[in-house]
Amino acid sequence: MGKRHPALARLDVLVGRWTVQPEVEGLGAGWTELAWVEDGRFLRQHSDAEPVPETAPRAWRENNPLPTTQLIGLDDAGQEFTVLYADARGVHRVYRMTFADGVWRMWREAPGFHQRFTGTLSDDGAAIDGRWERSADGVDWALDFKLAYRR
Repeated sequence: MGKRHPALARLDVLVGRWTVQPEVEGLGAGWTELAWVEDGRFLRQHSDAEPVPETAPRAWRENNPLPTTQLIGLDDAGQEFTVLYADARGVHRVYRMTFADGVWRMWREAPGFHQRFTGTLSDDGAAIDGRWERSADGVDWALDFKLAYRR
């Protein structure tokens, strides 16, 4: 591979294994690991957890997306990233993404189901506090769930 694009270096702070705790009553922690693949051309995020406990909300037990895999690549025309997402349910999605000044954003605009994620990296790089939101129309947003990443 030739010289690494400087925009990719911004994602280095995400590399490694994180414990992920959704703020959902009855749901335990999982983990995610971010690692460079293809000689640093893409960042791969793989997430998983122990089986969903019976104490978790029914919707999570019946619709558990884990494990998930995301492949993050750069669109150097606009310094924005593209995320290809796939999960255990057979769901496949494409998100747009930015990461700047310690703020990680992902979003998608799809008819009837818009989503967005915002996560804030702590000053020491050991924590990310995030939230997923959803919208049917892209105008009125509701919290889907919060989650905390910890090293």
